[in-house]
Amino acid sequence: MRFFLSAFFFVFFALLFAPIHPAQAAPTFGSGAVAGAKFRQAVPPYRYEFPRDHNAHPQFATEWWYYTGHLTSENGRKFGYQLTWFRTAIAPAIRRKSKWATRDILFAHFAITDETGQKFYFTDTIGRSNLGICGADTNSKTPRIWCNDWVLQFSGPRGQTQTLRARGNSDARGTKGAEMALSLRVSTTENEVLNGVNGVSQKSAGVGRASHYYSYTDLAASGTLQIGRETFRVRGTSWLDREWGSSQMAPSQVGWDWFSLRLSDGRQLMLYQLRLKNGGVEPYSSGTLTEKNGRFRHLKRRDFELIAGKERYKSPESGGNYPISWKIRVPSARISLDVRAVLPEQELIPRRSGRNLSYWEGAISGAGKGLRAQGYLEMTGYGSSLAGVF
Repeated sequence: MRFFLSAFFFVFFALLFAPIHPAQAAPTFGSGAVAGAKFRQAVPPYRYEFPRDHNAHPQFATEWWYYTGHLTSENGRKFGYQLTWFRTAIAPAIRRKSKWATRDILFAHFAITDETGQKFYFTDTIGRSNLGICGADTNSKTPRIWCNDWVLQFSGPRGQTQTLRARGNSDARGTKGAEMALSLRVSTTENEVLNGVNGVSQKSAGVGRASHYYSYTDLAASGTLQIGRETFRVRGTSWLDREWGSSQMAPSQVGWDWFSLRLSDGRQLMLYQLRLKNGGVEPYSSGTLTEKNGRFRHLKRRDFELIAGKERYKSPESGGNYPISWKIRVPSARISLDVRAVLPEQELIPRRSGRNLSYWEGAISGAGKGLRAQGYLEMTGYGSSLAGVF
């Protein structure tokens, strides 16, 4: 579901950086075209291969490597984190001789939720894919994605082990200027969870209004986390969402709500709903349920309910009014949960990679009918509609 968030940044950066190359025509977002050429669309059937698909896919307009997780220090302090690398193209995959030529923009977001201390930290970075400053491998058995000194490295036969590294100073309200850093090793023995049907996750009606989307839902994590002058040795769990595509949001869609949940019985659940202008929910909203044995199944819109509660967080910066309590129902899987944010103020307002592109992304927890849950929630379109923006 992160596809649309990255597509939003795609439009922003295409507009921002297109003047760098005067010979290029203005981007035509409706067709995914730049300078008369088109990006490839995500269409079925698609057969994933690993570690190939951990690499970047430059023939598509946008993609990301999106980590969230929960960590505990040796003294019992609890944290949530988000760390994401985005690649967004400002021109299709064409060869340029100049080492200064820029085809892609790389940017990354890094957030820490101090659940014990009830504080939120966020920073971001951005750079062009030239001179080796930022980039993403396209044909490596051990893919590497980097933006300045923020690095993601895959290793192992299928890339099931990854190392993550990022650092910066918080721009979040209430923690501004605080130093923050993360160095993690995450790994799993499970194979990838393939979201959607026949190799694509469809987001609305129409050819190409989709993404290729897989996840690692059960990554074991260990490493170090720094906040200010304190450094913690931490262990916990992580979740990777990996998506790429070239499409846009449908004009009828205003935003979305996306959930990743680890359940106390060993299952993992991903759900998203796309909200419509008329107050309804996009029929192509969907999800994936992963069983304890690693098997997974696709969930259609009719298979689940996401109901916003009355508790909300009103952002003093963006004006976004976000529901931070939810009811989640998947009757066929006997899942009925009440979840809420562990901290209301978990809104991300990027200072370097698009200040006006705010969204809420934070740690959540919940329980109900013999189950407990821990996970992450992403919400967009609550400050203003995204319909027609990209």
